[in-house]
Amino acid sequence: MLIQAVKSKIHRVSVTQAELNYIGSITIDENLMEASNIIEGERVQIVNINNGERLETYVIKGDRGTGTICLNGPAAKKVSIGDKIIIIGYGFMDFEEAKSFKPTIVFPNEETNQID
Repeated sequence: MLIQAVKSKIHRVSVTQAELNYIGSITIDENLMEASNIIEGERVQIVNINNGERLETYVIKGDRGTGTICLNGPAAKKVSIGDKIIIIGYGFMDFEEAKSFKPTIVFPNEETNQID
């Protein structure tokens, strides 16, 4: 049996932009993507700590080292610039494999979105 389990997590980053007039997605600094093992096009869940909103979208690669966290399209209405969010990627894996699997979790600086 396959189950869905947490694969990757970027814990508590600050939203730097919200672009309503865009086709959709979340733009993430490429450094954060690499550190968290999240790839472009991957489906992720966004959890907004400030207002409790939860949504799903896909990832677009942002400029490396900029700290960019930008919610695009309709998702832009679910955040405000400066909100703290958690970005979670899930993977399907065998039930037994999932018991010992260790997700990649990063804890960036909440103000700069950089990994210290």
